[in-house]
Amino acid sequence: MNYMHQLPYVFLLSEDSASSVEMGSDKMPEKITARPYLVPPSPSRFAVSPQIRRLNSVHMDLSQVAKATNNFSRSLAVGEGGFGTVYRAQLPDGQFVAIKRAKKEHFESLNPEFRSEVKVLARIEHRNLVKLLGYIESEDERIIITEYVPNGSLRKHLNGQRDRILDFNQRLEISIDVAHALTYLHLFAEKQIIHRDVKSSNILLTERYRAKVTDFGFARLGPVDAENTHTSTKVKGTMGYLDPEYMRTFKLTPKSDVYSFGVLLIEILTGRRPVEPKRPPGERVTLIWAFENYVEGSVTMLVDPRMQETIDASVLHKIFGLAIRCAAPVRADRPDMKSVAERLWAIRMDYLKTVTEAS
Repeated sequence: MNYMHQLPYVFLLSEDSASSVEMGSDKMPEKITARPYLVPPSPSRFAVSPQIRRLNSVHMDLSQVAKATNNFSRSLAVGEGGFGTVYRAQLPDGQFVAIKRAKKEHFESLNPEFRSEVKVLARIEHRNLVKLLGYIESEDERIIITEYVPNGSLRKHLNGQRDRILDFNQRLEISIDVAHALTYLHLFAEKQIIHRDVKSSNILLTERYRAKVTDFGFARLGPVDAENTHTSTKVKGTMGYLDPEYMRTFKLTPKSDVYSFGVLLIEILTGRRPVEPKRPPGERVTLIWAFENYVEGSVTMLVDPRMQETIDASVLHKIFGLAIRCAAPVRADRPDMKSVAERLWAIRMDYLKTVTEAS
């Protein structure tokens, strides 16, 4: 394939691959029309969350949220992002939820992200996507209430910050879960949804290590019809995961999520962040480092050494090859997410066969 004859193109503004970015464009983000269920009438300090029509949905006011979080105690904080802080809270009925509270100093700039996340989450229902349970939008608060996913982010597991190191089978299953989630968003949601910020810190793991994609603040509803294949929009996402063609043209398509997934898949397999500034010069951009070793046939050295297991080289060649195709610099060379999910299933079958034969 022609993209194999050139190194992957990686756009970097800084060495911090964890920072979300926003770049200008020729078109403003789509305006979200206020509707009764989205924006409460006459908001007040103690506005009540509109009812979400979903199993286990919650209907809380700000005083109840403050009580559930012990007045937003740092001891209950489980995550921090551009939007704000996420807290773990237990409701009177025993149900655990995650409460995301926006930073007040960024209300004006975060309003589009808040409404985007609520609008997107209200439309989706999939086992590999975090569920929206409620939200509050008042004069001085922006709060999103979602299901609580107890096992932390994928990035924390890859960092070795949890009790155990993910083995190859778990990493493969997590990759399949994320591929299923993105396939649903692109093809089977009420309207096509492009996530725009697929990364390891936005993947949460359950107690059984099933993956759930979260953080839809940058998500964008896709084209209404098949002929309108892209939308013009300001660039949003995270450095290291951003589709270079999207940054160059400001044209967003589902293939931008495919690119991010390719980077994520390499991250899952290697354990490395997309950008590793403390590595030797030839290894600082993980995608380029992986591409060069893949072309040379040195796939076994790419695997996260903390797994301490031997993986069949043919399986590794197939899965790294898929990741690199997803992260092709030219959008047309990337597969769609449905094809990616199907290919991962086939690789999983190959992997299980090699395990059976070795035992």
